[in-house]
Amino acid sequence: MSGFLSRILVMQNETMRIKAVIFDLETSLVRADTHDSEMIKAAVDCPADISTIDFLRNLSNAEKKQRVRSELERFDLKTAEDSRPVAGAEEIMRYLVGKDLRLAVVSGRSRQSIQKMIKKISGISTGDFDTVISREELLAQKKDADPIALAAEKMKLPLDRILVVTGDSTVSGNSRHRGAMTVLLDLSAQSGNTPGRGEFHISHLDELKGIVRMGIPLPPGKLPNDLLREFLNQFVFDDPSILINPGVGEDIAAVDVAPEEVLVLKSDPITFATDSIGQYAVLINANDIATSGAKPRWLLTTLLFPCGITPWEIRKVIDELKVFCRRWEITLCGGHTEITDAVSRPVVTGMMAGTVARRNLIDKRNMAPGDRVLLTKAVAVEGTAIIAREFGHRLQRLGMNDSEIDGCRQFLTNISIITEAGIAAGSKATSGMHDVTEGGLATALEELGIAGGYRIKVDMDRIPVYSQTRKICGLLGINPLGLIGSGSLLICCRESVCESLMAAIRMEGIEVTCIGEVLEKGRGIIAEKNKRPASWPQFETDEITRLF
Repeated sequence: MSGFLSRILVMQNETMRIKAVIFDLETSLVRADTHDSEMIKAAVDCPADISTIDFLRNLSNAEKKQRVRSELERFDLKTAEDSRPVAGAEEIMRYLVGKDLRLAVVSGRSRQSIQKMIKKISGISTGDFDTVISREELLAQKKDADPIALAAEKMKLPLDRILVVTGDSTVSGNSRHRGAMTVLLDLSAQSGNTPGRGEFHISHLDELKGIVRMGIPLPPGKLPNDLLREFLNQFVFDDPSILINPGVGEDIAAVDVAPEEVLVLKSDPITFATDSIGQYAVLINANDIATSGAKPRWLLTTLLFPCGITPWEIRKVIDELKVFCRRWEITLCGGHTEITDAVSRPVVTGMMAGTVARRNLIDKRNMAPGDRVLLTKAVAVEGTAIIAREFGHRLQRLGMNDSEIDGCRQFLTNISIITEAGIAAGSKATSGMHDVTEGGLATALEELGIAGGYRIKVDMDRIPVYSQTRKICGLLGINPLGLIGSGSLLICCRESVCESLMAAIRMEGIEVTCIGEVLEKGRGIIAEKNKRPASWPQFETDEITRLF
């Protein structure tokens, strides 16, 4: 696959799944020296401010209507006679006919002239198209109809599953506005030039193959080598400790760890989040590495996709891996990508490795009575984002407006705890760290106490809950303390440095609150609310599972 594809793949569609390709005939497949439209209108006495099709539709005199039809047909057949295929038309049509795709062609000319133009493309006839929209089909409509929308209707396909190929920017814009993906063919321009949302720009029809291939399902098995090579080429492998980089034919990664004292390892599958799953794969694994005081450095990923997936959807996940690895200076150093019926939605399993000097390794067994327990940000940051993304329509029905829901969706940008963990790791008085994940703060605090071997006292009045989270949980009847909470970090530190450590974290724009302290050896959470003993909630499963 050419580098052209990597240039145009800045298009930000959520999905790209092509069921049909519609060609705007005279601007994409054939070229002809067309007659001046004003001259044609003058020849049939059509007013300049309406189309010839509307003019014909509104004629009541049968004899005049027939005369106008005959005159338009004469012009059309002359145009068809002079037409010639666009460079690459024969190759692209042979390619598309061999795919499991519906094909359509649209034109404002007569069916007979369309047949003549298409015959100019060697080996292709109108029989290769599921639908042909001609002047006759447009005249059959009671009012002026958009030919692209009419073709989609006749094929019984939604426009968001259709790729429209045209050389007319107006047709492209109108089709995109209706929900279709478009390819704008400009034979005089450079391909890949600043496409808009949902639009590709190409300068040769042969480039259409790469676009179409990205939107049709892949067969079961390994990701084809040429796609793998194209996807991996966007990564920069400049970590000198990586001895063998990922690539076609490389089944392992080799990393030189000789200068390091401690290698920290972590593995976690992302099974539930199809939206931003690449971001999750990087950050959920990196967060755990960071809680040990280590720097997340190397990532291996196994990507499993369901049958019917398109290359575009796979590329979107790999793009996310690239973006978030780059942001946190992590090297994707190997993995495997496969399409399989063993999964019904994408699954990404990440294995992260990090390094830390032995003297700086943070071990929860170093916790001690009197240590303060800090919480960064607020509870259920991740859960708030997931609910807004997965259950937005339900929240709308319950009274939340679009602006509120969109704001909650953006919470996903805050699920990393790498920055605050790095600050805490730099303090020799930090005795333990634990990131909040499934089961929310309630489960994470218990896990922290178990790992350290101490009971923990928590002031429930001091636990921060964002107003958006409180509103969502109230509407859905779930407890924010038991809601998945990546993005929040529990930090245990000596009392003497508590205030200075919180100040350092706040200097980075990260909220932090002291919510409790470490008690004596043992197990369990001692909670108080309104300065009175309170029960600490326990959750067998994360609260979000009740919604799914």
